[in-house]
Amino acid sequence: MLSDQGGRVGTVYGVYDPDAGVNLRGRFIIDPDGVIQAMEVLTPSVGRNVGELIRQLKAFQHTRKTGEVMPSEWQPGKPTLKPSPAMVGKVWEVWRPETGPREE
Repeated sequence: MLSDQGGRVGTVYGVYDPDAGVNLRGRFIIDPDGVIQAMEVLTPSVGRNVGELIRQLKAFQHTRKTGEVMPSEWQPGKPTLKPSPAMVGKVWEVWRPETGPREE
């Protein structure tokens, strides 16, 4: 989190509103290589979900460390997926959000 008086950082990320003189509520997850992995921009009337931010940070850290990917609704400590060409378009044949990987 940072303060951006004058909107210099917000302008770079496209969240500065020059007419109002404020940044929209922007959240960017930037990896150690400087690549934006996720972003969310909300109007001032809606707050951000810090729990979701923490979940996403943990997911990106886990992916970077292991190469595994997170299915929808993933929570820390739950099963992950190992990406492969054979899985493309077939995730739902091997994954159930409520129970994790299907047993073969």
